[in-house]
Amino acid sequence: MRWTVHGEGEVWGNQWLSVRRLDVEQPDGLRFDYHAVRLKDIAAAVVTRDEHVLLMWRHRFLTDTWAWELPMGIIEPGESPQTAAARELLEETGWQADRLTELIRSEPAAGIMDSRHFVYRATAARWVGEPTEKNESDRIEWIPIADLPGMIARHEIVSGITLIGLLQLLVQS
Repeated sequence: MRWTVHGEGEVWGNQWLSVRRLDVEQPDGLRFDYHAVRLKDIAAAVVTRDEHVLLMWRHRFLTDTWAWELPMGIIEPGESPQTAAARELLEETGWQADRLTELIRSEPAAGIMDSRHFVYRATAARWVGEPTEKNESDRIEWIPIADLPGMIARHEIVSGITLIGLLQLLVQS
């Protein structure tokens, strides 16, 4: 069943997100205001070598938590998701993927926000130099893929896009 959007306007916004009010009509004819968040799309990279995956240990100030994450970031205007994943990988880790292929795509909260998450995989990468993004992580490490299920169970990996990418990696392994 398809809902109809009769109009939409911004309640508040900035360069990263926009809180919107939508005039929607359900299939049964009920019409009402609905609120949603429009976010930019995100790209991430799962890079593996020798049964290890490249992860970043980082603090998220909003939740005041530390966890392992994939290199990721916003897809800039005019940039493909694959190009964004490669750029973020290099900027945040100093590693450059030889080739990225699509691993999985998700829409983490399609009922309330429209951001799409694109995850790419590389099975080879080369060290180019120190990360240019100095505020992203405390350390960057090659973590054994076999350790991932335990890390997830211990809540050492909690980011949605990271979980989606790593779980897909485990399913395919």
